[in-house]
Amino acid sequence: MEARGLLIVLSGPSGVGKGTVRSAIFENNPFNYVYSVSATTRKKREGEVDGKDYHFVSREEFEQLIQEDALLEYAEYVGNYYGTPIAKIEENLAAGKDVFLEIEVQGAMKVKQKMPEGIFIFLAPPSLQELESRITGRGTDDASIIYERMQMAREEIDLMQHYDYVVVNDKVKHAVAKINAIIMSEHLRVERVVDQLKLDIHNYFQKVGNES
Repeated sequence: MEARGLLIVLSGPSGVGKGTVRSAIFENNPFNYVYSVSATTRKKREGEVDGKDYHFVSREEFEQLIQEDALLEYAEYVGNYYGTPIAKIEENLAAGKDVFLEIEVQGAMKVKQKMPEGIFIFLAPPSLQELESRITGRGTDDASIIYERMQMAREEIDLMQHYDYVVVNDKVKHAVAKINAIIMSEHLRVERVVDQLKLDIHNYFQKVGNES
């Protein structure tokens, strides 16, 4: 029987570099993670690809997904909806594939309520000054939105205690290495391997017994 895959949830404040880190992880992808593409009503940024970075949908389409209970989680953040379609996640986990989610903190807290067995990783900025610089540097938000995002970031950082791990995104390659190390260690947890090892022992002695 195929062991169930791991649900890996990466989240953190807006501007911390979740998308950049996730993209770097998938460039190599040593564990063959399956990326769960979130849906959002926000406008597509330059360089983003529909169906790869996000499923970009209208507000009406998103609210239809809510009505159909087709989302593992969803949240409204700075005037836009973000959410995680559930069907493909369950299909991949059941097939033994690790599913990687990159979502907002509000959404991660909802996923934790529904699937507490997931691996929850908080991506933190080196400092709030650096976070503000990154948000400003994107050039996509005006001053009022930047202030709103910084206020939200303060609240989100206070929620770190609900995560399993915290990774500071000082340099992308360092963050990637730490996240992959976390997943490797999670795969080696006794509770994840003990049943298979016990089955192997049982089969060995059953075979020996039958041959003797």
